[in-house]
Amino acid sequence: MTSSRLADASRAALADGGQLAGGIDGFRARPAQQDLSAAIAEAFDTRGTLLAEAGTGTGKTFAYLVPALLSGKKTIISTGTRALQDQLYHRDLPRVRDALGVGFRSALLKGRANYLCHYRMRQAQGGADLVPGLKDAGARFSTREQAAQFERIVAWSGRTRMGDLAELADLPEDSPLHALVTSTAENCLGTECPFFQECFVVAARQRAQAADVVVVNHHLLLADLALKQEGFGEILPGAEAFVIDEAHQLPELAAQFFGESLSARPLVELARDTLLECRQVPAALASLQAPANELEHCVRLLRTSMDLLPVRGTRRRAQEELAVEAAFDALDDALAALQDALRPLAAASPGFDSCLARADEFRGRLDRWRNEADHDAPVEAEDDEPEADDAPPRRRNDGSVLWYELSARGFRLSRTPLDVAGPLAQHRARTQAAWVFTSATLAVGGRFEHFSIKLGLWQPQTMLAPSPFDWQSQALCYVPRGLPEPSARDYTAAVIDAVRPVLQASGGRAFLLFASHRALRESAELLRDGPWPLFVQGEAPRSVLLERFRASGNGVLLGAASFREGVDVAGDALSVVVIDKLPFAAPDDPVFEARLDAIRRNGGVPFRDEQLPQAVITLKQGVGRLIRTETDRGVLVLCDPRLVNRQYGRVFFNSLPPFPKTRDLAPVREFFGVADLPDADDPQQPLLGFA
Repeated sequence: MTSSRLADASRAALADGGQLAGGIDGFRARPAQQDLSAAIAEAFDTRGTLLAEAGTGTGKTFAYLVPALLSGKKTIISTGTRALQDQLYHRDLPRVRDALGVGFRSALLKGRANYLCHYRMRQAQGGADLVPGLKDAGARFSTREQAAQFERIVAWSGRTRMGDLAELADLPEDSPLHALVTSTAENCLGTECPFFQECFVVAARQRAQAADVVVVNHHLLLADLALKQEGFGEILPGAEAFVIDEAHQLPELAAQFFGESLSARPLVELARDTLLECRQVPAALASLQAPANELEHCVRLLRTSMDLLPVRGTRRRAQEELAVEAAFDALDDALAALQDALRPLAAASPGFDSCLARADEFRGRLDRWRNEADHDAPVEAEDDEPEADDAPPRRRNDGSVLWYELSARGFRLSRTPLDVAGPLAQHRARTQAAWVFTSATLAVGGRFEHFSIKLGLWQPQTMLAPSPFDWQSQALCYVPRGLPEPSARDYTAAVIDAVRPVLQASGGRAFLLFASHRALRESAELLRDGPWPLFVQGEAPRSVLLERFRASGNGVLLGAASFREGVDVAGDALSVVVIDKLPFAAPDDPVFEARLDAIRRNGGVPFRDEQLPQAVITLKQGVGRLIRTETDRGVLVLCDPRLVNRQYGRVFFNSLPPFPKTRDLAPVREFFGVADLPDADDPQQPLLGFA
């Protein structure tokens, strides 16, 4: 590949003596970062597609920001979470911009659920007392703190310029107040809203349309690619380049957004919003109160009846229970009755018209979930469009899986497509833009086929940018001897017995990551008597646990899947990461099981084609918590004996950084500077024993 002017300029900016070295304190030139940036620049210039795995510490954020800003192209950067989105926009982007000395317009765009809705807030403020009979329909605050927080939101609403609820640092992400003061695509009144001219969502869209660089998150990007219209679709045609950071998350998220769901909360909100709209037309209350209350009752009835079911399962499993089927019938009847009551009132106010549209949509979703064919009756690929000569072999469309999931007080009915490669490929082709996908975990054994197939990519450019860390001196991988098979009843107790001497050598300072919450709870009980402060997922919010863990200095934190990624603890506070089992997907996931069935029907091998590569990528995410900077040191403890007694263990090890490996405790104690005890095993014996 010949080097372009943009590639050369990007390399120079990231080199010793370049603009970033001169403009950003602590910046260090890294060859891998320069190579990555040049490859991204080439993709920008050719409007090509690049898959790039960038090892931890490579500096991939600067690597893609430099060509994005130097190119002058309208670029959309998508990140995995809103927290990363805020960090990128408020911290990283300004630093690179100032170092490069370039002028450009930037915008931060989030989904509408992040922005205050004046109309919804006003409804919550006064609805309960303005119309007789509405005392149960207004804002409900379960605590005084919630009521006080709502008043703080109202006060803030008068002075905020962006309307982004992230500005309210003391408003928890899971606060029920979010739903009261934000809109959804279903309940937004659009141009009919009396506050349309003041709408924060509209203002954010306008800023994004005028910007050169727009920072979004995957949820927003995918919602609009899937034509869910979260407010971003109108600027997609103007983008010349897309950078997808934390791209490993994209396939699973895409399956959600190209599918469809119906959950308890929007149904309850529809019932309550219907009554709140009676503020505008008080005479309507007489005809709407009974069907709205009946709808809310039927939602509760359905959730209660589903207690007979497992927490997660297929539609077929739900329909086997007569009580659940009867509750579905009652919910459908309640939606129909509300539709009939709203129809003659739709012209009376924009709010009633919106409620009728929502009732129509929700009833349609319920009908499709109950009656559509699922993956047992696959839909063949359409042949309406001719294929290009160099197009990949067309994959069979295996339809969707219909399934449900229960939470403590709610439910979700979902239709999830088994293959999103086709829709994603179509949307990418429509943009005619450059696409860069990057993450620390995209490759399996140094190869990208698994990820490429999932995204419908055909012969993309690929790159492995190695981490700059000195793995031989900074880290050690320990696989304990003598552990039973993970299916053994006493496996978790054996894991804790094997890990305890490591914690003694390290003085705590550890993450213990578990494949199940059951193992997490059992381990917590086994470690309660230990000398280290113990922090257990579920006993406090994640952010609070991490803050306490860092402050403790010698804590031991026990977490499950959500702690495998997006957690950054640099320095001495974290020196050990323990992983109890290889993270193969849970057998009770109906989408995963249906996906394996589809692979099998199409002549593939489910374990080789899906289960193994997905587990490798997930393991890499957990391992990535250990070493975050060039000065970090730590021990990775992989407890699962299948790593050494199954042939596929090699695939896992070949996908991890080049750790030195041991099966003995002596090198672990030596790593932490602890005097070793007499040991019958050779402390220098390498990791052997692959079957």
